[in-house]
Amino acid sequence: MNTGHPKTPTDKPAAGSNVAVCASNVTMDFSGFKAVNNASFELEAGKFLTILGPSGSGKTTLLQMIAGFLTPTSGEITINGKSVDAAPPHRRSIGMVFQKLALFPHMTAAQNVAFPLKMRRFNPKTIPNRVAQFLDLVKLGDYGARRVNELSGGQQQRVAIARALVFEPELLLLDEPLAALDVKLREEMQLEFRRIQHELGVTTINVTHDQREALVVSDDIIVMDSGKIQQQARPVEMYRAPDNPFVAGFLGMSSFLRGTACAGGLVVEGQRVAGTASAAIADGAPVCGAIRAEQIRIAASEAQLGDCDTRLSGVVRDAIFEGERQLYVVALNTAGEAEIRVYHHDPLTFGLFEIGAPVVLGWNTSDMKIFADGGAE
Repeated sequence: MNTGHPKTPTDKPAAGSNVAVCASNVTMDFSGFKAVNNASFELEAGKFLTILGPSGSGKTTLLQMIAGFLTPTSGEITINGKSVDAAPPHRRSIGMVFQKLALFPHMTAAQNVAFPLKMRRFNPKTIPNRVAQFLDLVKLGDYGARRVNELSGGQQQRVAIARALVFEPELLLLDEPLAALDVKLREEMQLEFRRIQHELGVTTINVTHDQREALVVSDDIIVMDSGKIQQQARPVEMYRAPDNPFVAGFLGMSSFLRGTACAGGLVVEGQRVAGTASAAIADGAPVCGAIRAEQIRIAASEAQLGDCDTRLSGVVRDAIFEGERQLYVVALNTAGEAEIRVYHHDPLTFGLFEIGAPVVLGWNTSDMKIFADGGAE
């Protein structure tokens, strides 16, 4: 019987702790379709990893293999050095929170949280205190006696989190648990996930297609597409230095120019555009240049662009007010009349440029990332 002595929020993994989750060349083949294709990654104990990607990218399949619900066609997944296959799913020390929370409607919040403790045969005398501790952790200390249908969507999410954590799992898995919430509540719950994970230090893997969520909550991000891991990096590193056009296009708002390599930059229909390549690319090779919308300045004249070392003229095709910023879509006069998206954040000058207005765009060479092979965004 489990004695049920709960950890305190200060019981965090020691510095320099080892790898908690390791996937080695994992493939999941469904009758010739590789939902996950030769995926490998490591996650350090106590860290928060988000697997990010569009629908059909393989992120949920990878999570299901980590949980033990699917057995990889090839490769191996270990948790704290032990193969996932070493024990059946119900005996693994894994907490899970799904998009469909699967709370028991006939039970109170406290009874829902207590359920996994009873299933694991914790000492009955310790269960009430443990349940109270974890309801307090999710800020529902006064709601234990309420039934699920008496709670708001956000409160139900908190109950599901407490239930997944109350038995102190080695690993917490989150399968798009916030997808059904409205935008404001989803953003609030993202911060709650981050707070709770930091307090408990539980190793966490989150699956989502929400870029903001990945950037807000994660220590590490994996971006997947077509069953393959495109990149794994810290949020800041991935955002500033994407490995390829797909990552640049999926994480954040980027515009793309396609052409041929020329002295570190690229040439688009006779127009040379300066840029920075992360690896050596031979002149004349097909390339794709990517630049983020917030890295571009927009002005009525070149004199207003300051020290920008790249300057291209164009015409405003669309102007979209997004509340905290204005999005301009600008068609370049050169470079094949490519469309460039620009974020403008100064609220005093929102609406400065109307559709059809001539403008000048500026950015720095280091902001235009050049990738080989001209991959699609």
